[in-house]
Amino acid sequence: MTVHKRQMNLGAFFMIPGHHVAAWRHPESNSEELLSFDLYRKLAETAERGKFDMIFFADGYAVHDRNGVGIEQTVNIRPDPLTLLSALSVVTKNIGLVATASTTYNEPFHLARKFATIDHLSKGRAGWNVVTSSSEAEALNFSKDQHLAHQSRYERAEEFVEVAKKLWDSWEDEALLLDKKNAKFADPARVHTINHKGEWFSIKGPLNISRPVQGYPVIIQAGSSESGKELAAKTAEVIFTAWQTLGEAQHFYQDVKGRLSKYGRTEESLKIMPGVFPVIGLNEKDAKEKKRYLMDLIPEQVGVGLLSSLISYDLSPFPVDKPLPDLPDLENINGAKTRFQLVKALGERENLTIRQLYQRVAGARGHREINGTAIQIADHLQEWFEQGGADGFNIMPPYLPDGLDDFVNLVIPELQNRGLFREEYTGSTLRENLGLRRPNNLFSGVSQSTGGRK
Repeated sequence: MTVHKRQMNLGAFFMIPGHHVAAWRHPESNSEELLSFDLYRKLAETAERGKFDMIFFADGYAVHDRNGVGIEQTVNIRPDPLTLLSALSVVTKNIGLVATASTTYNEPFHLARKFATIDHLSKGRAGWNVVTSSSEAEALNFSKDQHLAHQSRYERAEEFVEVAKKLWDSWEDEALLLDKKNAKFADPARVHTINHKGEWFSIKGPLNISRPVQGYPVIIQAGSSESGKELAAKTAEVIFTAWQTLGEAQHFYQDVKGRLSKYGRTEESLKIMPGVFPVIGLNEKDAKEKKRYLMDLIPEQVGVGLLSSLISYDLSPFPVDKPLPDLPDLENINGAKTRFQLVKALGERENLTIRQLYQRVAGARGHREINGTAIQIADHLQEWFEQGGADGFNIMPPYLPDGLDDFVNLVIPELQNRGLFREEYTGSTLRENLGLRRPNNLFSGVSQSTGGRK
C-alpha cells in the first residue's frame, strides 16, 4: 500500500432523509424516522465506523412552500441540530459533531453557550457551521419584513463570530479551581467581562460556562462569495464550498489560501472541503440506473421550486423544456450569490432546459455530483485532492441510511488502500483529527496586568 504523507479529511453532511430533493420518496430511505433518535444514532455510528472526521447537519428556520407544493411534496421537518448533537455526544466517541447555525437570526451569547456545552459534553468534538440566512421565509419568522442585504449579513456574521470567540475566551483555561477546602470555585482574576460594543452587538459577558475543551469549537463556513471568502480567510477553519469543475475548485482554493497571510494565518490553518454527491453503483450501469430512478422521483413543480430557490429567481412562469430565461445581474441578487453564479453557469455551459437543469441540481443542489463505481468515485476525489482543488470533502448521500452505508462500505476502503484516508482516529478532539491547532486565549496574561475582570 502506498503511504501518503498528506491524507484527506471527510465530513458526512446530512439532510434527512437524504440530500436529494426527492429522497423521502425512495423506498430505501427512512422517511418515517425523521424524528426518531434511532436513525440519527445509526447514521452517527456508521460515519464513525468509516472514520469520518465529522457529521454535519444542515439547518434552516422556515418551512419552504415552494410553488405551493413544498409542504405537500418535500421534507420540511428538521429537528434542531444542537439538541440532536447533545444526544449524539453520548453514543459516539471519536467523530466530530457539527451543527449549522445562522448569525442572522441568533444572538452570540446564546450560540456561544450552546456550542461550548456541546464541546464539553463531547470532550472536544463540537463544530459550528457559520451561515448567513438568505431566505425571505426565514425573515418573516423573526419579525422582519425582509432579510438583510447580502453585505450586511456578512458584516453581522463577522462581528458575531468575533463576539463568540471573546465569550469563549472569557474564562481562561485555569479559571476553574474547584478548591472545596478553601471555598474557591473559580479564580475571579481569570474570568473576564468582554465589554464588546460594535455596530451590531453590545455585550458585557462573561459567558456562564467555562472555556470549551477545544478552546473554540471548530469554525466552519459555507459561503463562497467575495464577502464569504474574506470572512473565511479571517475566521474560518473549514470551508464547505460547491464547485462543478476542478478548474473552479483550484481557483477558489488558491484564492482563499492566498488571503490567509494578511490575517497572520498559514495555509494549514484552513481546510477547504467541497461538497460531493455520490451515486454509487456496483458497476457503471447500476450507478446510471440509480441516478435515473432518483430523477424520476422529482415532481415537476418541486424541481422548478428548488431551482428557483437556488438562483433566487422565480422560474414557475417559464416553460420547463426551454432554457433559462434572461436572469438578473448578480448585483441584483440578494440570495446566495455564489450558488446563483454556479447554477446559471452550469445551465448555460451545457445548454440545459429548466427541466434538465433541475434534474441535475436536485441531488447535489449545486455541488459536484459523481455517478459511478467506488473506484471511479475514489479516482475523482483523489484527483481533486492531489491537484490542488481540496483538502477533503463533505459527502452528501442521496438517501439515508443506505447512501452512507454504500460510501463507508465501498469507497472508504478504496481510499484507505490508496493511503489517502486514515484507518484509525489519531486524535481525541475534532481539532486534532483535522490537524488544526488549539487557539490561544486572547485574555491570557491579562489577569496579571489588569486584574482580570476590570
